[in-house]
Amino acid sequence: MTRLKIMVLSDEPCRILYENYRKEVLEDIDLIVSCGDLPYDYLSFIATVFRGPVLYVHGNHDARYEYNPPLGCVCIEDQIYTYKGIRFLGLGGSHKYNGNAWQFTQKEMTRRVKKLWMKLRKSKGFDVLVTHSPAYELYDDKDPAHIGFRIFNELLEKYHPQLFLYGHVHLNYGERPRVFFHGSTLCVNGFERYIVEIEAPR
Repeated sequence: MTRLKIMVLSDEPCRILYENYRKEVLEDIDLIVSCGDLPYDYLSFIATVFRGPVLYVHGNHDARYEYNPPLGCVCIEDQIYTYKGIRFLGLGGSHKYNGNAWQFTQKEMTRRVKKLWMKLRKSKGFDVLVTHSPAYELYDDKDPAHIGFRIFNELLEKYHPQLFLYGHVHLNYGERPRVFFHGSTLCVNGFERYIVEIEAPR
């Protein structure tokens, strides 16, 4: 069984990937996934030095991507992107708290997901859920900005993906695990930088 090594990024730039770049950090990485709220020039730089795809979704502070998108990167918003047989579903944004771009109510995020029914049917599900926000009551917070989306729980429980990658709730906000299981799904908070492996289909 082939294993794919994924570097997950979110919310805070990692110095050894930019200001103090060290190429050996990326040597055995197959794919990079950004879960949002990262500077466009940071992701653009990583895309120029990394040999594989750099995927991203929007965080609630990424409205600037509309006029300065991360160059060389692949936006997977509302898409199922397949790489070496692994299907990635992207759903960026946070819960609505002040009305800015890339913020959604629970109903609005649910509508986004429902519009994907044909893509999900054609792809027969997905292997990795990539979001900015956490799922509801899976180590989210209670304030309006950081509450998780209930529809993400439904996606996890219906499709049983191998991985759920997200950000938004920084690890320094309080005690919460970086990695945990929800059913059979490995859930990873990608704050700054984390590496995880996934089995690719034969």
